[in-house]
Amino acid sequence: MAQPQKHPLRALSEQEERELRRIVKASSERIDVARRARALLAVATKQSFPQAASVAGFAEARSVSELVERFNEHGLTALSIAAGRGRKTTYTSEQQALILAEVQRTPDRKEDQTATWSLLLLRQALRQEALPHIAKETIRQVLHASGYSYQRTRTWCRTGYARRVRKSGTVTVYDLETPEKKD
Repeated sequence: MAQPQKHPLRALSEQEERELRRIVKASSERIDVARRARALLAVATKQSFPQAASVAGFAEARSVSELVERFNEHGLTALSIAAGRGRKTTYTSEQQALILAEVQRTPDRKEDQTATWSLLLLRQALRQEALPHIAKETIRQVLHASGYSYQRTRTWCRTGYARRVRKSGTVTVYDLETPEKKD
């Protein structure tokens, strides 16, 4: 005889059952949400947690048990709740503030050797100061979360002039057609 469930599914209201059936049939719903809805409907039809897990495509009955527990607490919002998703941030808010302060600082042309920040140059500056192991992707994520967008840096040379590296050394070349191109 099967052991009684630790967290049995509460009775579904008509509206909840209708919404779960709609989610299962809808092709526009996210796959993980549809799988959770399918598992809840299977449990509602008196199937055991292992049977509901196999119907919904879960590897373990424990996943269904946790889903039922979340559904009993939160209702239909439990379909979109996914506990413990993603890696937690490893940098504190003070370190993130340090990254933002460095971005807002105008780079010193002699010290930083640039007129505008790039992710690589930001990483070099931050590694010298306080964050020796920071990655470019971490800087990008902090900037993105704070509303910054990274754009390609501009080259800081006069229009029409270009620096070319030759075997003999670096040469500055002028394009005679530049005034025509500007108009």
